[in-house]
Amino acid sequence: MPGHSHEPGHNHSHEGHHHHQVSAADAANKAFIVGIALNGAYVAVQVVMGLATHSMALLSDAGHNLGDVASLALSLFAFRLARVKATASFTYGYKKTTIIAALVNAVILLTTVVVLGYESAHRLLYPRPVEGGTVAIVAGIGILINAASAFFFFKNKEHDLNTKSAYLHLLSDALVSLGVVISGVVISYTSWYWLDGAVSLVVLLTILLSTWSLLTNSLRLSLDAVPANVHKDAIEAAVMKINGVESVHHMHIWAMSTTENALTTHLVLQDSLNFDEKMKVVHNIKHELQHLNIHHSTIELESAKMPCHDEDC
Repeated sequence: MPGHSHEPGHNHSHEGHHHHQVSAADAANKAFIVGIALNGAYVAVQVVMGLATHSMALLSDAGHNLGDVASLALSLFAFRLARVKATASFTYGYKKTTIIAALVNAVILLTTVVVLGYESAHRLLYPRPVEGGTVAIVAGIGILINAASAFFFFKNKEHDLNTKSAYLHLLSDALVSLGVVISGVVISYTSWYWLDGAVSLVVLLTILLSTWSLLTNSLRLSLDAVPANVHKDAIEAAVMKINGVESVHHMHIWAMSTTENALTTHLVLQDSLNFDEKMKVVHNIKHELQHLNIHHSTIELESAKMPCHDEDC
């Protein structure tokens, strides 16, 4: 006997939560568009100047930023798909594409690290003359662009994996550009051309470290693991504290998208409760789950006298 999904007593809070999700999605949508435009233009400048000055550090950073532009574009596309209404074939809609986008973004960045890492190591062993002053100027522009782009993602970075990923990447890009500026200045005064390859490898190591958590988190979510912002034990404890609940089992929690989580569980309530009282308990549980990062829940009621044939009971 499933619980009702209609919860009239708390419509105002759930509508407020939905409005918050929509406004956050709109803000993220604008941030991605601005980020794509700014970083796309900067990548073009980096490639041209990197080739002109023979700077592997600039080209490595350009490859990183190009990966970020692709990531931002993919995330934006996933955000748009996630807002498409559910169909008879896709009953959850296309929300899962946000998780797939995060996973693909991580793979793109790791591939970039491997390709540019080989060339950077070669440049470190066999240095070429580099125009340090020009490299420093171009990288300085990158600090401003990446910092400005990151600012647009700051407000909603804790509400979505793709938004947080974009924020961290852009912030790390600004720090990487700072490193390239320093190397450019040093090269212009010392002619230590090997420093260009060395800085490039440091840039790539930074990318690898920042991408690893994105890869592991997106892979976990794509395999329907419990999201990092959800604690199963805390949810079970909260449900057991509600009056009328005797036991809870067969609980499954997974991410529908990078912003929405779902739960299914079996519940045993006190037999002394009548139907309306049981529905009231289910209603209270669903409301409590909303505050524990569970946005969609399905609760199946069972009788303590009823034998259970489920292996998870």
